[in-house]
Amino acid sequence: SDLNKRGRVMAERINREEADITVLYSSTEDEDSGPSGVEVKVKSKHKKKVNSERRPLVQQDGNVDTRYVNNFEDESFNAIIHKAEDAIAAGHNPERISQGSSGSYFVRNCERVKIGVFKPKSEEPYGHLNPKWTKWVHKLCCPCCFGRSCLIPNQGYLSEAGASIVDEKLGLNLVPKTKVVYLTSHSFYYPCNDRCNTQIRRFFAELWPDTCGKKFSGELPLKVGSFQLFVNGYKDAQELLDEFVTKPLPSDLENELQFLFEKLVVLDYIIRNTDRGNDNWLIKCVCAQPVAETSFIPHSTTSDPQATPLFQATPQVLQPPQGGEISVAAIDNGLAFPFKHPDEWRAYPFYWAWLPMARKPFSDKIKELALDKLKDDSFVTSIVEELRVLFAEDKGFDSSMFERQMSVLRGQVLNLKGALSSSDKKTPWDLANMPPATVAITVTGPGKRNFIQKFRSSRPFFSWC
Repeated sequence: SDLNKRGRVMAERINREEADITVLYSSTEDEDSGPSGVEVKVKSKHKKKVNSERRPLVQQDGNVDTRYVNNFEDESFNAIIHKAEDAIAAGHNPERISQGSSGSYFVRNCERVKIGVFKPKSEEPYGHLNPKWTKWVHKLCCPCCFGRSCLIPNQGYLSEAGASIVDEKLGLNLVPKTKVVYLTSHSFYYPCNDRCNTQIRRFFAELWPDTCGKKFSGELPLKVGSFQLFVNGYKDAQELLDEFVTKPLPSDLENELQFLFEKLVVLDYIIRNTDRGNDNWLIKCVCAQPVAETSFIPHSTTSDPQATPLFQATPQVLQPPQGGEISVAAIDNGLAFPFKHPDEWRAYPFYWAWLPMARKPFSDKIKELALDKLKDDSFVTSIVEELRVLFAEDKGFDSSMFERQMSVLRGQVLNLKGALSSSDKKTPWDLANMPPATVAITVTGPGKRNFIQKFRSSRPFFSWC
């Protein structure tokens, strides 16, 4: 046999992240059972630090389904992500989205229905495994303009999930539920060495399932990223807003759209979204059909006034439709939570500020929804603490940089409270043009904290982009 030709003992080393696996086997071979005397040794050269990205998403208790990688307390989200894992295991791999400058994927269930959008950390616009060549050219040809200096690189997946937390805490219901998950699929972008190592592991796992097969599965490495639930029936906001110019909405739907728009303004302003154009928020509109009314007028066929009048139908008159349903979805929140306000070349403005809806004063409905919560310091602190738990899962988490991010968030909350509570009836346009503020916290002693407010009057060179 090939084993006898090579000698009595042969070693194959397979690199792993946690330990070096050395597989030793003798040349004794049985026709039915294959090589005998298989011995698997696990040697660890050194103790490695626990990577926070490898930690379980929830504590492993009796209620966790160990068949799946991702387990959440949210049962509805849990069911959807489990369907995604089942579909990938059945060969229904996610489909890469052609639009955009990063590697993002439509995830489907076993019935091939879209159920979510997965954005891996390593394939973000400035990630080292981004499969889109446009950002590579950008980095190569224009290194001085590469990236956004106000954002921490490769935290887009945390920004997506963080926006979902803020949306849920404020009760806005605009962001499709988004969480950090771990997935693996052959359709994701992997370097050649990962694919080669996976093939080697799979070979030995299939050759000796009772030994090597228990140590490694032969699957590609898991990728951490954001998973956002897919929304159906929505269109780009710009498309429908242009349509509403020629086909105005009924008054009730127009008022509802204004309220939803104001909720979008609140969300974007708090998280300081640096990439909110009119093509990355969505609108779904289902208008009621026009009501056809037929009126009847008396009509006499004779000149006798005592004759019984007949009734003649007039043409149908279409009454303006009332009722219907309209909703908004705020997607693409991966470029939010900056650690400083844009202060260099570009301002990264809120593009919704130039819409006609932004010139209308904030309504009483949005004030009732958000103002009392924002005035409560404990409520703002609870948002910060939930974001801290989320951001701390990243292996590059830096507490000092996180505090700078939260100082921007608190400054945004400060301005927003002022705009909503002002007696001058501020508009979203006014809010977008308020001087950027930051509120930093310094600890001066046990139980003593100082809030330091700073306002910046200077603007970046290009304020319109």
